[in-house]
Amino acid sequence: MTHAPRHAEILSAAERAPDARELFRRASARLRRHLPFDAAVWTATDPETGLVTAPMVVENLGTGEGCAAYWQSELLEENVLPFRDLARAAVPVAGLRAATGDLPARSARFRRLLGDQGVDDELRAVLRIGDRPWGVVSLFRMRGGPAFGAREIALLADLSGPLADRLRRFAHPSGPDGDPGARAPGLLLFDEHGEVTSINEEARRYLALMPDGPSMPTALGLRLPIWLIGTTLQARAIAQGHDRGNARIRIRTLDRQWLTCRASCLSGPGGRPGPTALVIEPASPGDLAVIVAQAYGLTPREFEVAQFVARGLSTAEIATALFISPHTVRGHLKAVFGKAGISSRGELVAHLFAGPYRP
Repeated sequence: MTHAPRHAEILSAAERAPDARELFRRASARLRRHLPFDAAVWTATDPETGLVTAPMVVENLGTGEGCAAYWQSELLEENVLPFRDLARAAVPVAGLRAATGDLPARSARFRRLLGDQGVDDELRAVLRIGDRPWGVVSLFRMRGGPAFGAREIALLADLSGPLADRLRRFAHPSGPDGDPGARAPGLLLFDEHGEVTSINEEARRYLALMPDGPSMPTALGLRLPIWLIGTTLQARAIAQGHDRGNARIRIRTLDRQWLTCRASCLSGPGGRPGPTALVIEPASPGDLAVIVAQAYGLTPREFEVAQFVARGLSTAEIATALFISPHTVRGHLKAVFGKAGISSRGELVAHLFAGPYRP
């Protein structure tokens, strides 16, 4: 049985979406017609680290403490089907009951959270292009519903790449609508339990610019977006040896600035665990260059050539550095110009390397 008609209907709705949040909503509504589910979480991810970022759309589930607990379990506990494994799997989609031999309690996430919330099965997917994850999806069926089957898994797997491609295109850079405001780094400190204990004024300004989405109240009288909580959880996961990745995301604010959020765990006297620090600051050209190159669909070699162009090297010098012919260099540059919709080296540098506030 072919998935082509259902596939086309879902992608057609996604293609007409004006932004990533609406893409999630339209794709979810169409997908539910062919793959029934009771609740869902759709979220963009940073394509380098795989960590959740904005936008995040939560349907028929709690958006506060339960959402934070879900991502805490994802990053800090041993679970079945973690997103980081699905991102590298041959098929980036899997059902919990199918993966556990119909014994979902083998998953810590199910034992601690999902089972008590009435969830009977979870279908997870990574929306990826190659090895770059641009989003993740969790679909839930509540008590009494059937397990997600092979055909449903295959349908969602067929949508992974096309939906990721649409998300990638929304990552194209653009200048801010207004004054970028505070340019100094924002700083938040978290205790060993993950509770925020202090914050500077710059961080408060950046938080006021964050997109809408699930958030958690804090003792400081402000709410923290789930993607910032997830970044600090990743820092703890790295410190505890659960992961070797980076605790970093890039996010676009309401006034269309690009920010970089980085977290790291500090140590106290005698090497004892200390607080976790989260730094929020305007994204540097280097922070954005890779994500922008991926948004344009540049291959690793094309991006490498673009980097040499930004350093001012001639075609002959690039050819020597990469051990390829000048003709091949020109071919790569032609491909870059076509993908980015530009016609000169100057435009290339402005698009990829001149910072997030270019015209």
